[in-house]
Amino acid sequence: MPQGRTEVQVRPGREADLVALTELYNHYIRETAVTFDTAAFTPEQRRPWLRSHPEDGPHRLLVARDARDARTPPGESLLGYATSSPLRPKPAYSTSVEVSVYCAPEAAGRGIGTLLYTALFEALAGEDLHRAYAGIALPNEASARLHARFGFRHLGTYEQVGRKFDRYWDVAWYEKKLGPED
Repeated sequence: MPQGRTEVQVRPGREADLVALTELYNHYIRETAVTFDTAAFTPEQRRPWLRSHPEDGPHRLLVARDARDARTPPGESLLGYATSSPLRPKPAYSTSVEVSVYCAPEAAGRGIGTLLYTALFEALAGEDLHRAYAGIALPNEASARLHARFGFRHLGTYEQVGRKFDRYWDVAWYEKKLGPED
């Protein structure tokens, strides 16, 4: 992707994005401790995850793509994605979501994460949600700055909670208020 200004389209993720979404996530599995998954996925293995994020409701998947050429297949221009997912499976947690954002390596530092989170929180504004949570494997200053920019506050850190690449990693937990206060 050439440096400079990119026209970006943010929209709900769909089946046509599955291969590109899987490839992007697999990059983070193989190359980073950003996710604690340790084995790459096939698109078929990721299909249930994709389908668990409909176009409406509290659990969303938004993708950002390079919109300069409408003829480019959706997956080939993926710049990143953001999700809101269930925090925990028990019913009392239903008004809380865990959010995350992943940018294509070549799109990092270009405002794609900000665009995705802006669209995600706008989409979630009408939902029955009370809090959003994010876990950040440390160190990750860029992610900490992004979450601070969106009003997240640091709650605490789980020390050496995950082992990947033959070392232990800390995870900092952040919280953002959503909707009206009680």
